[in-house]
Amino acid sequence: MKALFLIFHGFEESNGISKKIRYQVSALKECGLDVRTCYYDVDRDGHRKWMIDDDTLKDFGNGSWAKIKKRFCFSPIVEYAAKEKIDFIYIRSYHNANPFTIHFVKALKKTGAKVVMEIPTYPYDQEYITTRMKLDLFVDKCFRHRMAKTMDAIVTFSNASTIFGQHTIRISNGIDFSAIRMKTKVNDTSAALHLIGVAEIHYWHGFDRLIQGLVNYYKTARDYKVYFHIVGNASGEREVQEVVVPIKENQLEEYVIMHGAQHGEKLDSLFNDADMGIGSLGRHRSHITHIKTLKNREYAARGIPFTYSEMDSDFDTRPYVLKMPANEEPIDIERLIEFYHSRQWVPTEIRDSIRNLSWKEQMQIVIDNTFAHE
Repeated sequence: MKALFLIFHGFEESNGISKKIRYQVSALKECGLDVRTCYYDVDRDGHRKWMIDDDTLKDFGNGSWAKIKKRFCFSPIVEYAAKEKIDFIYIRSYHNANPFTIHFVKALKKTGAKVVMEIPTYPYDQEYITTRMKLDLFVDKCFRHRMAKTMDAIVTFSNASTIFGQHTIRISNGIDFSAIRMKTKVNDTSAALHLIGVAEIHYWHGFDRLIQGLVNYYKTARDYKVYFHIVGNASGEREVQEVVVPIKENQLEEYVIMHGAQHGEKLDSLFNDADMGIGSLGRHRSHITHIKTLKNREYAARGIPFTYSEMDSDFDTRPYVLKMPANEEPIDIERLIEFYHSRQWVPTEIRDSIRNLSWKEQMQIVIDNTFAHE
C-alpha cells in the first residue's frame, strides 16, 4: 500500500514536532506501507517548494507571489497522488481550513485515496492569542466543519468521539523506543531531588506553578534541596514574564536551571542526572481536560516517575505518576519529595510498562480503522 504523509510546513531536526513526524513515518513503514513525505520547504535562495522526501515536487520561485501561491496551489500534490496511485494520505492539520484546502482534499479523494487528518491538540482555539493569529483562526472556524466532512476520519489524541462533525480515530502519542535512551544511573537522593521539565515553554505547561512552589519551599531554610532543570526555551514574552522573571526576582537561579533546548547526548545526560519528570501543570488554562502528551510518554520511556495535572488514561493509575490538581495553586514541593521517597523506582519496570505505546502500535490502529470497511 502506498501512503503520503502530508504536512503544511517544513522540518527542524531538533524540533519536537519534526521528530514526532519522523517517528510516525517510520512507524507507518514498519506497518508495511510504502510511505513518502510531502512537505513545504524554503531553500537557501528563498525558493518556496513542495517536496517529496528529498526531491522537489514544485518550485514556486521566490518573492511575495511565490509565498502567496504556496497557500492555494496544491495541484502538483494531487497530480502526484494520482500518478503514483497513492492509497492512503495522512494529513497533519495546520488549522488552515479554507476553500482552497477543502478543494484540495476533495481532489485527493477523487484519486481514490483514503484521507485522514490528524489534529495534534484539540481543542485548539485558545492557543490563538494575537490579533493576526485570531484572524487566521476566524477563517479556520468558518470552514473547518466543511473540511472535516471531506475526510474519511479525524485522528485525535483526545477522547473526543467526533470533531467538527467527523468521527475520530482515537490513539495515543507514541514512543520510538529506539530513539529514547533509558536512564541508566540511580542517583543518591538523600540530600537533594532533581526535577526535569523538557518542553518549549508555553503557558499551558504550568512551570510557573512549580516555580511558585519552590518560592514557598525556600522561604524557610532547607537542608533538603530541590532543583528544577528546565530544558527548553520560552516560546514568547508571556512565558518569559511568568517563568524566567520570577526565577530572578526570587533569587532562585541556584535551584532553577535553564538549559535551553537540548538533544542527543546532552539531553541523555540531563535525564541521567534527573530523578523525576515535570509534565504539564496548566492544561486547564487552554480548556483541555483529556490529552495524551508526548512529554508523559518520554518520561516513562526514560524510566523516571513524573507528575502532571491533566487526564491521561494511559498513565492516570500508574504507580509512578503523581497527579496534581488542575488549578492555579503553587505545587506542593514537600508532596513531590514525599512521593519520590515512597518507594524504589526501577527504570526498566517503568519503561516496560508502556511497550504497547510504540508508534507502530498506534499507527496500525489508524490504518485498521481507516480501511475497516473495505
